[in-house]
Amino acid sequence: MDTAFWHERWKAGQIAFHRQEVNPQLVAFWDRLGLAPGGRVLVPLCGKSLDMLWLRERGFGVLGVEVSELAVESFFAENNLPVRKRQAGAFTAYDGERLTLLCGNFFDLGAEVVAGGCAAVYDRASLIALPPDMRRRYARHLLGLFPDGLNSLLLTLEYPQQEMDGPPFSVGMPELQSLYGGNCTVERLLAHDVLGNYPGFRDKGLTRLEEKVYRLSPNQTD
Repeated sequence: MDTAFWHERWKAGQIAFHRQEVNPQLVAFWDRLGLAPGGRVLVPLCGKSLDMLWLRERGFGVLGVEVSELAVESFFAENNLPVRKRQAGAFTAYDGERLTLLCGNFFDLGAEVVAGGCAAVYDRASLIALPPDMRRRYARHLLGLFPDGLNSLLLTLEYPQQEMDGPPFSVGMPELQSLYGGNCTVERLLAHDVLGNYPGFRDKGLTRLEEKVYRLSPNQTD
C-alpha cells in the first residue's frame, strides 16, 4: 500500500472513511487531553476532515498532513476558506487562518516542523488505515516527532481481521502497547459496538465491529 493507492482512492471517490460531520468521539473526549486552547494539534493523514474545523473553532491551531492534493484543495474549497499556497521543503503548504495543511508524504515530516509548536496529536483514521508493517513505521515516525512522548487522542476499530480485508484495519490494545507502550501510557476511554452503524461492513461478513477511543500520554518519569 503506497501513496498511489490513496491518490487513486481520492480520484475515484472511494472515500467512505470521510465523515460529513464532526466525529462525536472527538467532541466527547477531546477535553480528556487537558490542553489549554492556543496549542497546535497535529492531524496525520487528515484528508478533508471537518474535525480540523472543530478543533480550530475551539481555539487550537491545526497542522494537517495529507498526501492527496485533491483532498487538501477540496477541504478549502468545500468550506469556503481563504488559503495561501507555498512550498515548504518536501511539502506544498496550504495556509489558512490558524490552520495549515501540508500536502505530501507523512514520512517526510521532520521533527523540526512540529518541535515546540504541537501540543497534541489527533488520530481518527490514520493508524487503522495502514497495514501492519506500515503501522510500525508510522508509530516509530510519530514518536520520533515527539521524543518526550505523545499526548494524543486515538480512535481505532476492532473486528476479526480474517473476516474482512482492510483498510480500515483492526487494531487492538496489545498492538497499541507494542507500538507505543515503551514511550506512552495507553488508556482506553471507550469501547462500544458499532456494527449496526456500518451495514456495508456487515454485508462483507463482519460479525463484530467495535470502535475504541484511547488517550496516549507521556510516561511519567521520576
